[in-house]
Amino acid sequence: MKPVYFSHHVSQRMTERGTDRQEVEDAIRRGRQVPAEKGRIAFRLNLRFEGTWKGKYYGTKQVMPIVSEKPDRYVVVTVLTFYF
Repeated sequence: MKPVYFSHHVSQRMTERGTDRQEVEDAIRRGRQVPAEKGRIAFRLNLRFEGTWKGKYYGTKQVMPIVSEKPDRYVVVTVLTFYF
């Protein structure tokens, strides 16, 4: 598996959106791969959450990193997080 690189921007977005590096790497390694804009790849992974996010209870969290694949690494461009 290729190494995963995170920019400072992505690190800030992960914190704002309630995820972390481990969950993002898990999504890249185990998630469902789907096409994204500009030739990028999105990886979707549903995780058991069973907690509160912004005052509301959710059972599941979906982590979706958007990745630019390079020959020798994955570069995480941004990360989206969905709660349901």
